[in-house]
Amino acid sequence: MKGFDEQYSDLPDYILKCTAQIWEGRDIASLDWHYADDIFIRTPSGFSRGNEAGKSNTMATLAEFPDRQLFGEDVIWCGNDEQGFLSSHRIVSSATHRGGAFGPATGKRVVFRTVADTFCRENRIWDEWLIRDNAAIAVQIGTNPKDMARSIIARGDDGFPFTPESNVVGLYTGSGNDNEWGQRHASILQRVMNAEFSIIPQEYDRACHLSFPRGEDVHGWAEADKFWVGVRSAFPAAEFKIEHQIGRVDDLLSPRSAIRWSLTGCHEGWGRFGAPTGVNVHIMGVSHAEFGPKGLRREITLFDEIEIWKQILLQAPADC
Repeated sequence: MKGFDEQYSDLPDYILKCTAQIWEGRDIASLDWHYADDIFIRTPSGFSRGNEAGKSNTMATLAEFPDRQLFGEDVIWCGNDEQGFLSSHRIVSSATHRGGAFGPATGKRVVFRTVADTFCRENRIWDEWLIRDNAAIAVQIGTNPKDMARSIIARGDDGFPFTPESNVVGLYTGSGNDNEWGQRHASILQRVMNAEFSIIPQEYDRACHLSFPRGEDVHGWAEADKFWVGVRSAFPAAEFKIEHQIGRVDDLLSPRSAIRWSLTGCHEGWGRFGAPTGVNVHIMGVSHAEFGPKGLRREITLFDEIEIWKQILLQAPADC
């Protein structure tokens, strides 16, 4: 771990310890050395630049969810000491909603997933792609992603969510690695997005465990088919692109992969996002997978449904 503090034994150790220090340890000031001064942060809600923006967003989240606990489920990574590391860190959070960006305090307990892809070098993070299942929060506090998006716009936040045009290329321009498990996962996603849904019973374990946006936690081929058909049918001609791909094999763990992807195109079909509106939408998505002897046994896919609905509502007719 060239250039990293000697307290960290490897990259997952660095990611997990820093996350705990910042969030649960309330050491927001440590972002001054944990984040680069000119860090580029991309979320489905938009692009931001600089450590000060990162600190402000962190404090705002802590104000709304002050008792948030972050449980690191996995860190899937690639890279080396010389070129730096790309980490895809999957987190399950538990918290109480005390009011803020999601509206007035409800006192409801919420559980939601986040995946943070971060480029790390010499003890700092220089680039970040952050996707949180905000729809899960909306559902658990008593609303839904569409109504939450409408409420956010009504409160005056009518800024357009992240699109490729709003992106700025940072220090990290890699695409991951060529490990066989990342390649297998990428092939499955490509075929699903080509509407070859017959791949699901061929490549997925029949008892697969699946976690999807809105906090959906389901099992089996039929649920995988329902989700992916629902997404693809809403955007039948949209361009699917794999943005970053990692495969890994580590001791005591199943072979696994982390793929960050995008879907960009017209909302012209019925599906997960209701009646077609004809507007253009960009989805920033991420999928983690674990493989077993009978195929893909665990899949976690995240995107921010609130920001997708925000794109639709900002462009579609008022009666959408």
